[in-house]
Amino acid sequence: MACISFKAPARAAQAESYNFAAGPAMLPQAVIEQIREELPDWQGSGQSILEQPFTGSRFRALMEQTEADLRQLLAIPSNYRVLFMQGGASAQFALLPLNLLAPGQSADYLESGHWSSKAILEARRHAPLNVIASSAGNGFQAMPPRHQWRLDPNAGYCHVTSNETANGLQMQHFPDLAVPLVADMTSDFLTRPVPIERFGLIYASAQKNLGIAGLCLVIIHEDLLRLPRPGLPSPFSYTLQAQQQSRLNTPPTFAIYCTALMLHWIQNQGGLVRMAAASLEKSTHLYDFIDASPLYRCRQRADDRSRVNPCFHLNDDRLLEPFFAQAEFEGLHNLRGHAAMGGIRASLYNAMPLAGVERLLGFMAEFERRHGWA
Repeated sequence: MACISFKAPARAAQAESYNFAAGPAMLPQAVIEQIREELPDWQGSGQSILEQPFTGSRFRALMEQTEADLRQLLAIPSNYRVLFMQGGASAQFALLPLNLLAPGQSADYLESGHWSSKAILEARRHAPLNVIASSAGNGFQAMPPRHQWRLDPNAGYCHVTSNETANGLQMQHFPDLAVPLVADMTSDFLTRPVPIERFGLIYASAQKNLGIAGLCLVIIHEDLLRLPRPGLPSPFSYTLQAQQQSRLNTPPTFAIYCTALMLHWIQNQGGLVRMAAASLEKSTHLYDFIDASPLYRCRQRADDRSRVNPCFHLNDDRLLEPFFAQAEFEGLHNLRGHAAMGGIRASLYNAMPLAGVERLLGFMAEFERRHGWA
């Protein structure tokens, strides 16, 4: 039988294509080139990074340097531990109450969008929860304002999602609470400086701003490390992983290597201050265009709009599929919104250059003109 292959249609000639996927996200070209160069023979070892034993001196040194670079970028105090956990942020939805709460103890959760809702559903399987405020009533078009929060002073922790990837919302300020503040920062981790000392724990999957899928970073205050609950598997215990420098079991070695490269890249770009300035510039250009357009609209409250995952819609939904098809043809990939939300989403993570946003805006303006909305 003849072999059948698929050949994608040729697209318009462009200098470069851009990946606006929410994750796994695009990597800087310099990082991809370094991976390609080092993959067959890492550090002159005669072995690929894919073959390095995690107990060996070379890989242990890589993990130590990666943690040191992360600590420097975020100014992480010495009384916080950094864990390199397997899996994504969704795994932490269950691991948080199992690691941080005593049996029967409750936790506070802020419901601000799709991912915080999923975190609440999963955590409720393991502990009693108190939803301190929710913006579900307005379709998650704004973050619940601070004055609406109904906090429990006896809660084991208060969980927030700093950036709602599917809804295009972002927390711009973090409160100083009486209970440990726990944050899912997966989407906007390392896009801006954050006051680490206000948090009991931060967790973030790596596939947005820190490399590839398979790794979740956890930054946890030492006071929250306690004996694991009976029945909690050892690899899922924050305390046991901290005791073993995240090598209780085989860590995601290649993902950690990619994160090491991304941390160096961020440092070379100017650190988190520069990342924050670039994030603001890119998102402002996009939102200003949308707000002035008769075809595009952003439903999110202006003060709560995400700088890394702008979500927007067309005033004529019949144009959505032509929009996606023509964008792909022009080398502007993965602009389709989250399946639960619909619409358009342009993820502007650290690796997305301003040139990519400018290309997108040029396409959007031409699409608007061609379809009679200009």
